[in-house]
Amino acid sequence: MNLAIYFNPETDLSFSAIGEWPETTEELPPRFKDILTNAVILGLTHCEMKSACELSVVLMSAEEIQKFNRDYRHVDRVTDVLSFPLAELEDEPQGFDDTPEDEPAVLGDILICVSRAREQAEELGHSLLRELAFLTVHGLLHLLGYDHENAAGEAEMIRLQTEILNKAGITREE
Repeated sequence: MNLAIYFNPETDLSFSAIGEWPETTEELPPRFKDILTNAVILGLTHCEMKSACELSVVLMSAEEIQKFNRDYRHVDRVTDVLSFPLAELEDEPQGFDDTPEDEPAVLGDILICVSRAREQAEELGHSLLRELAFLTVHGLLHLLGYDHENAAGEAEMIRLQTEILNKAGITREE
């Protein structure tokens, strides 16, 4: 399932659309589209996105994400989330190079394994919806140029994830 999200901070115009690629056999919680879209919009706003942009969130099976992980990261195992940034970032995570002013920047794709998200939600004692929102925000931060390769970057990502999920009203009880 592919959720395409468009965001424009200047006009407050945001929307999402669902496509059917790729298929997932996992049952998804009610309101997942609205919750994930809201998490992305709040994340972009929180990170002070200054440009119109697009991104996609793709929900997929364990087999599909393992193939992407193997082919692109050379790690042959299932993972929970992968991010594929497409935009060229400037020095700050909120700006872009090479994007025409009248066109939205294409941030990239966030791939989420629904079965792995379900396992993690059960292990952590919260809902699948909360886990999908967390993984979406985590992937979004990677698309915006944040990483957790060192202690400072990890601390910043944890702080941002917590702030964004709190703004969205998504708690561990959700």
